[in-house]
Amino acid sequence: MKAQWMLIVTLIFALITAIFAVINVEPVRVNFMFTQTDIPLILVVLGSTLLGGLIAAFLGLIQQFKLKRVVRQLEKRIAELEQERKSEATESLPAASPAPGTPQGTESEI
Repeated sequence: MKAQWMLIVTLIFALITAIFAVINVEPVRVNFMFTQTDIPLILVVLGSTLLGGLIAAFLGLIQQFKLKRVVRQLEKRIAELEQERKSEATESLPAASPAPGTPQGTESEI
């Protein structure tokens, strides 16, 4: 359900950005550090939106990879601890002892 809401919000944002860009088509002067150029504002708006989306997606992927690595490490640690617990449980089980009241060494003869 969360993914559907995220998709809806993204589409609404894209629609608003597209409408804003289409309304603003006048050329503007863009000053790069080493040169200046006149380009339509629609390209500036769409380019900035695209670049921002790509940066956000890249940062999200980095975070996702880090979290997956942590999950793998924790799953490995859980498996180690479970194996350790099983081995300790089998070691701590006492050897089969005869029932109380029965003589040691021989079966009770009835």
